[in-house]
Amino acid sequence: MTLRWSDFITPSTLQLAPLVDLLLETVPCRRLQADLQLGLQEALVNAVRHGNGGDPGKLLRIRRIETPCWMVWQVQDEGAGVPPDSRQACLPACPEAVGGRGLFLIQHCFDDVRWSRRGNRLQLAVRKPKGFSAALRARGWGSRGR
Repeated sequence: MTLRWSDFITPSTLQLAPLVDLLLETVPCRRLQADLQLGLQEALVNAVRHGNGGDPGKLLRIRRIETPCWMVWQVQDEGAGVPPDSRQACLPACPEAVGGRGLFLIQHCFDDVRWSRRGNRLQLAVRKPKGFSAALRARGWGSRGR
């Protein structure tokens, strides 16, 4: 298998379920899909709310990349970026706090999480489990795509 990627551009909206389903369509393992769904949802909500300030006139750009060993999603907003000192994946001090868990959840849903230098693009990666490629072929995803 070689490198494959797909690009998605969408307006900033919190109606994200169809997009998340589309981004995960190549993940055949349901348990892995559930973890990734939570992490991707959090990343996209953060990009809409914090990065793009909830402005529907701004866009989200998502790239899904598949390599022989990894599945990668890059989520980019049009905002100024998250400052390096605000990228820590920790829980809020108060357990009853309404927010503040997003980066913690994202960090725990993926094997590798990286920020762009500017801080407006988040790269999320997960190692493919054994048998992943065979499961893709069984679902009609060959080495050249659908």
